[in-house]
Amino acid sequence: MEIVDRDIGPSRCQKLRNQFARLTFPLEAENHPLPDNPTRADRLKRAFFCPPFGRVGAFLLVASMFLLWWGVLISVTKDKALPGGVVFPMLMLFSACWCGGYLINLVHLPPLFGMLIMGGILGNVPGIDVGRDIDPDWSSTARNMALTVILTRAGLGLDPVALRKLSLVVLRLAFCPSLLEALVDGLAARLILGFPWSWSFMMAFVLSVVSPAVVVPSMLGLSDRGYGLDKGIPTLIVAAVSLDAVLAITGFGVCLGITFTSGDLVWTLFKGPLEAVVGIAFGCVGGVFLWYIPQRSSKNLTLFRSVMLFGGGLVSIFGSKYIKWSGAGPLACLAIAFVAGLRWRKEVPQGKKTPVEEVMGVLWMVFQPLLFGLIGAKVDLSKLEPTTVGYGVAVLFLGLLFRLIMAFVVVLRSDLNRKERFFVPITWLPKATVQAAIGGIALDTAIELGAGAKAVELGREVLTLAVLAIVITAPIGSLLIALIGPRLLHRTEPGQNTSVQTVEALERQEEKPGGNVNHAVTTDEE
Repeated sequence: MEIVDRDIGPSRCQKLRNQFARLTFPLEAENHPLPDNPTRADRLKRAFFCPPFGRVGAFLLVASMFLLWWGVLISVTKDKALPGGVVFPMLMLFSACWCGGYLINLVHLPPLFGMLIMGGILGNVPGIDVGRDIDPDWSSTARNMALTVILTRAGLGLDPVALRKLSLVVLRLAFCPSLLEALVDGLAARLILGFPWSWSFMMAFVLSVVSPAVVVPSMLGLSDRGYGLDKGIPTLIVAAVSLDAVLAITGFGVCLGITFTSGDLVWTLFKGPLEAVVGIAFGCVGGVFLWYIPQRSSKNLTLFRSVMLFGGGLVSIFGSKYIKWSGAGPLACLAIAFVAGLRWRKEVPQGKKTPVEEVMGVLWMVFQPLLFGLIGAKVDLSKLEPTTVGYGVAVLFLGLLFRLIMAFVVVLRSDLNRKERFFVPITWLPKATVQAAIGGIALDTAIELGAGAKAVELGREVLTLAVLAIVITAPIGSLLIALIGPRLLHRTEPGQNTSVQTVEALERQEEKPGGNVNHAVTTDEE
């Protein structure tokens, strides 16, 4: 019987491992530490070693994910995911807009601005205009799904404790500038652009809302560096901008219902407000339902809650359009998230986000490039008339002028000093997220209902003005907040008292106008 040396196998494996280690040694990042004062070239060179990291690693990740999912789509849909298919343009738009958002963020501009520009390029530049090949039904569906994510995040983000304690300063700042701008925009659209009254004010509510996606990160960036904490200015702005969005969406929904309701005049006038009431009622019932279903003992509670909440929002948006009560959908979606969040927020430590909010944040990462890319691709630059653009910009700036004046007036009786009062109106400039979400709804509704060529043309003009508002105000507003904020706001040094909630400080401002309030909020509470 032949005797086999059992040590031969392990010894050969060990030799192979040693040989492989010698070959990979020059490629491993841990074997190439950075010098004490590394240059950009040193950092870039090290990023290519294994495993890659930094921007090189991020690029490889994105490229790998794109190729992987493109392969999956080709395997499932075959020719539809190849050039010339119906899936390929959507995939190209998403990838290009994601890259555009990443690149524009490197120069400290909002990512949505880069996504919008990239969408416009892919929708208008000959040879690469894949945006024009996107099926209109797919485009409308994707934008409505993005709207669902936006409204769900907004509803979950409304803090009921802060809402109960909000002082008149926040309420005035949330409602007065927005309502005045909507009034001015509505009158200007009627007199300058010749819009019908219902379309004028529907467009006015589209233009009047401030973008939480631009303002909130900008203000949190200032608060992280300690600016404005002594007066609670970041929390004042964040709370007011949330209410401002709710007001605009409500007004838009009412005007949308009135515009596309035909028949008896009395019914037409009452249907819009009735849609708002029905939408809020449906949302409240749906939110209470999510308090108990799924049950808290479920092992996959966050997953089930996220699926149920997102599904409820989709039913609200698409179901309201199906029964021709489009104005009820956005309010129902917002109310479901807010009411459900009342119970869910009690299950997490104060100041922390619920797990469902984190899931919605991930969904927003997916739908944000689609939303802004599709909006940019929807605007046909070849059909824009210079007079319409010029008059539209005039309407936009006229409304902004009155908004800024009113924003300055409403903080006159607060504890803010002169520099801080001049800063607050600057934060009321940027427009982006809500304009992209609801700017195309009127056009989609006009097409779906067969409202006629005139209604479709008006819908295109509303969409065009929404895009102009984003392109003009989003970069300017974000840059002004970042550059002027440190010059006008007082900086709180680390270690100073910032433990008291800002809403309480604001209440004391109302009780003692002109008094010195040294209360603020930590960035975690914001």
